[in-house]
Amino acid sequence: MQWRSLVLGLLLLRLGLHALLALLPALAPGLCLRLRLPFPFPPRSAALGPPGAARPLPGGGSSHWGSLRGGGGAAGRDEYETRYSAAFPPQLRARLRDAARGMFVFGYDSYMQHAFPSDELDPLHCCGRGPDRDDPSNLNINDVLGNYSLTLIDALDTLAVMGNSSEFQKAVKLVINTVSFDKDSTVQVFEATIRVLGSLLSAHIIITDAKQPFGDMTIKDYDNELLHMAHDLAVRLLPAFENTKTGIPYPRVNLKKGVPPNSNNETCTAGAGSLLVEFGILSRLLGDSTFEWVARRAVKALWSLRSNNTGLLGNVVNIQTGHWVGKQSGLGAGSDSFYEYLLKSYILFGEKEDLEMFIDAYQNIQNHLRRGREACNEGEGDPPLYVNVNMFTGQLMNTWIDSLQAFFPGLQVLIGDVEDAICLHAFYYAIWKRYGALPERYNWQLQAPDVPFYPLRPELVESTYLLYQATKNPFYLHVGMDILQSLEKYTKAKCGYATLHHVVEKTKEDRMESFFLSETCKYLYLLFDEDNPVHKSGNKYMFTTEGHIVSVDERFRNSLWQDILPGEEGTEKVKPNELKAVNFSSNCNRVPDERRYLLPLKSNYMRQIDRMVGLI
Repeated sequence: MQWRSLVLGLLLLRLGLHALLALLPALAPGLCLRLRLPFPFPPRSAALGPPGAARPLPGGGSSHWGSLRGGGGAAGRDEYETRYSAAFPPQLRARLRDAARGMFVFGYDSYMQHAFPSDELDPLHCCGRGPDRDDPSNLNINDVLGNYSLTLIDALDTLAVMGNSSEFQKAVKLVINTVSFDKDSTVQVFEATIRVLGSLLSAHIIITDAKQPFGDMTIKDYDNELLHMAHDLAVRLLPAFENTKTGIPYPRVNLKKGVPPNSNNETCTAGAGSLLVEFGILSRLLGDSTFEWVARRAVKALWSLRSNNTGLLGNVVNIQTGHWVGKQSGLGAGSDSFYEYLLKSYILFGEKEDLEMFIDAYQNIQNHLRRGREACNEGEGDPPLYVNVNMFTGQLMNTWIDSLQAFFPGLQVLIGDVEDAICLHAFYYAIWKRYGALPERYNWQLQAPDVPFYPLRPELVESTYLLYQATKNPFYLHVGMDILQSLEKYTKAKCGYATLHHVVEKTKEDRMESFFLSETCKYLYLLFDEDNPVHKSGNKYMFTTEGHIVSVDERFRNSLWQDILPGEEGTEKVKPNELKAVNFSSNCNRVPDERRYLLPLKSNYMRQIDRMVGLI
């Protein structure tokens, strides 16, 4: 009879637990509080229609875009909770940190051994690559490679962030002693600015930082050589801003001869409007307003051309007429970093007009580009997604998005829109899980890549890192582990890491772009390095669009030329201690502790996203 009593007791205990669980919502109504935004954006329902309304995606009636019905899933922990909700052991995290460092070291050492002083490494044939002199029209190569040891320059601050002072000092001396910009190379102004100018400035700031948070990164007898080199390069880029009727720069410039004859008068919004951070830092370090002035003029010229109807910008514009050649408005290639730099310019320089432009742009994006249900983690309907629309009408232009758009969740973290960032990030992570990489362009209606190559881009890693800093949720460590393992499995080559030519077939291309070392490896390393000075030193840091680290401090908020900067007179400044949305850990604890070890996105919604990209 004892076993009958035991069974009865267990049954009563189980019934009691079910009763207690049923009472929990009433006892703890704040258990699922939503995150609050630090900036006063209108409620999403105001932008998208009446409360409860959702803007469905075209094709929403198909099975993979079907609305979510019900929502509990199986009782108990399902496979998503089992895989992602467990605590991440410190020993595993340390191994992954070391693996990320090893990935960088293998790529960097391979470049130095087989490619330096060329611009890039060909990891399959273990040799260097420079500009394509035989084919000047090969813009995919020539826009980026200027015959100035690009990969070495781009990797400088990653060496510092990883604490390798000896190699950092050696690399800086190599740059000073061997690199010259007096070259007959025609390069894209945007690429030269974010990859080369930005890295030179970042390394200079690290060398001259009195606190030396990354270890001793000082250079004996350093005489501001990197700053002088940055100045020299920027002067060679200035002709791009001359002889344009709008103030929007030419897309390309020859470093020796200026703007080439018969240059293209068309440029993309991101290329022309994402120069302000680097040019602004240079101006404020030199005390010379020229560089910030031309960059601000370009931003304001683009801003003045936005649609009167939607407030949106297109992606390609004629610099002489101001006519929009490309009328697509989206968050990916051609547009992405324009929005990023509106916010980051405000964070760095404290100019409120930059923030005002960003808030206006962000609200227009919510009004016209966002589709799907109103809330990320509740309600029915398609998952939130940002699509490409016509800038004048807001009507859908196509059914693809590109991998560069994966940066946007990270930008949303910086403004405090963490919940929406969680959903968009989950969409890109689902695509990564399906292919082990992000195709350059993905058709969400066909559930297939439109452009299938993956050039080792960092955007998903960047957003993963920033979301982890904002939430401290172990889910994002699992995401980082998946990304790191995929890179090792599919992209590692004889000498470094190679572009995937096709994400389905996993064939490789013989190219390792410099941003793999400057961004992809850096963000992976920082994701797993909890004790890095970026997180623990007490300094405030911001990353440029190329992942270069710059300190957010008072010297970048002081300018002595406001009377000559267009529209700057009387502009109110924001003090550094008033800034509420910077990506450093003490300002990112916005997720309640009770959600810290839950999935950031409920299992049923995560399953819905996996289904919509063809994973299940």
